[in-house]
Amino acid sequence: MAKILVVKSSILGAYSQSSKLIGEFLAGRQTAGHQDELVERDLGAQPLPVLDGTVLGALAGQGELTAAQQEVRAISQSLIDEIQAADMVIIGLPMYNFGMPSQLKSWIDLICRAGITFTYTETGPQGLLTDKPVLIVTTTGGVHKDQATDLALTHLKTVLGFVGLTQVSVAYAQALNMGPDAQSQGLTEARAVLSTRLEAV
Repeated sequence: MAKILVVKSSILGAYSQSSKLIGEFLAGRQTAGHQDELVERDLGAQPLPVLDGTVLGALAGQGELTAAQQEVRAISQSLIDEIQAADMVIIGLPMYNFGMPSQLKSWIDLICRAGITFTYTETGPQGLLTDKPVLIVTTTGGVHKDQATDLALTHLKTVLGFVGLTQVSVAYAQALNMGPDAQSQGLTEARAVLSTRLEAV
């Protein structure tokens, strides 16, 4: 039995293509005989605290914390614990205005903790999370794969590597707003990749 952490970030609820693809992938694993233990974070439905001065103080401060800051730090630690406990992490990454959803950015801000998930050494930064397979399911309305405009995916992969998660694979569904044929092709390409990752753990 594998423990899988699922992080969804779409704000579209039942209309989310990234969430649908993740659901198909998990159903495929079940059909293949895997009895996974799922831990799901739906950031669109349950947003996390947004990085501001108070949150930054909670994450980085060494002195006395306010009650609100103690709550932020507890949330941060729970997110980190979820990653550490998982055998595999799945992240839904829709592109909004060339970037990742602000909800996912908040998740990133809360898991990047100096001395806990990363540290700086004489040779540069070093991630401290236990490495494990990470599957990113990204969806875009236009054509961005391997282009300079592929900013959301580049950002996320950089952060994951920074905290020590380097076993990253990507299922990319693009051109979803460019007509039925383009959408069908984009989803087909993503599903083809997902089918190869059913035995990732």
